[in-house]
Amino acid sequence: MRPLPLLLLLAACGASSSAAPPSPAPRPGPDLGDGVGVYTSGPRAFRTHSFWIAGPEGTVLIDTQFTPSEALRAKAAAERATGQPVTHALVLHANPDKFNGTPALQTAGVEVWTATSVAAAIPEVDAIRRRWFEARYAPDYPAETPAPTPFPDHTETLQLAGLRLRVHVLGPGVSTAQLVVEHAGHLFVGDLLANGHHAWMELGDLDAWRARLDELAALSPRWLHPGRGASGGPELLRAQRAYFDRVEALVRAHPDASTATLRAEVEEAFPELGHPVFLRVGLPAVRRWLQQRPPSAASPSAPSSSEPGSPASGSSASGSSEPGSSEPGSSARSSDPRPSASAAAPAPPSARGRGPGPLSAAARA
Repeated sequence: MRPLPLLLLLAACGASSSAAPPSPAPRPGPDLGDGVGVYTSGPRAFRTHSFWIAGPEGTVLIDTQFTPSEALRAKAAAERATGQPVTHALVLHANPDKFNGTPALQTAGVEVWTATSVAAAIPEVDAIRRRWFEARYAPDYPAETPAPTPFPDHTETLQLAGLRLRVHVLGPGVSTAQLVVEHAGHLFVGDLLANGHHAWMELGDLDAWRARLDELAALSPRWLHPGRGASGGPELLRAQRAYFDRVEALVRAHPDASTATLRAEVEEAFPELGHPVFLRVGLPAVRRWLQQRPPSAASPSAPSSSEPGSPASGSSASGSSEPGSSEPGSSARSSDPRPSASAAAPAPPSARGRGPGPLSAAARA
């Protein structure tokens, strides 16, 4: 029997949640301290977090959700919790659950910004994922390619809503480029941390992702806020590295195994993690990366079953009914992080969205 195409598998994983009615009203998430709070979408939008930071002149939203309706719910939740309008939003990386809500927020008067390298990756990623999702979600899907306003690719301090937010632009990890945001010891990292879930390893390059973890650790955060799963401290970085070391060791130990066999091994090692369907894309990508990796590259030893090998504080079970395709980055490749030509959909629309103009000098410290 021929295996089901990935899209059909992902659609089947999300079938039950796709039929769920939208939330009747925004539900503000818990107060995380220092003016930080979180809104979490329902399963149809993959339980994605949008964090907010309350400032003296408004509220900043971190990530814009997977659907326009959830973007507006996140905005309403933040405004209800802070008593301030959402004036700005930041997109952390080029995955649809981070950028799809951009046009809806822009229409509502919110300025949506991201780094230049992240903005540059969005059109191709959007074209690929639009082929996967648009028909299933219409009309609750952006009508045009989301286009946050880009700012330069370097570390700087932005003045938004009366806040001074330190932003860092990093290289490939879960996507081809990452933006992380610092505020009062809080670090917003998107899906660079997969707490309670399998990582979306579509690019395959675990060394690049480990380098991103080192960069996050160097910032000495008190709190780390992932795009999905519970927030926590630096232990999340150690757990994510242990997960990658274990996955790499298992792939190395089974060089000729099928993806299904490898997936079973990884699921057995991490039975508590959600979204195991991610492994169907991630494990072949990791295998290709290892095949192209220089022989001199260090190989991690496999952690024992008693070592911490999974993201801490996660709550989703392996058999989660959430759709399994909510972590789309660029199409799977090993050494080249760009989306593959074979996976690309027809060219995205020429309209790139309506955002604010270039950042004014007053917005940069």
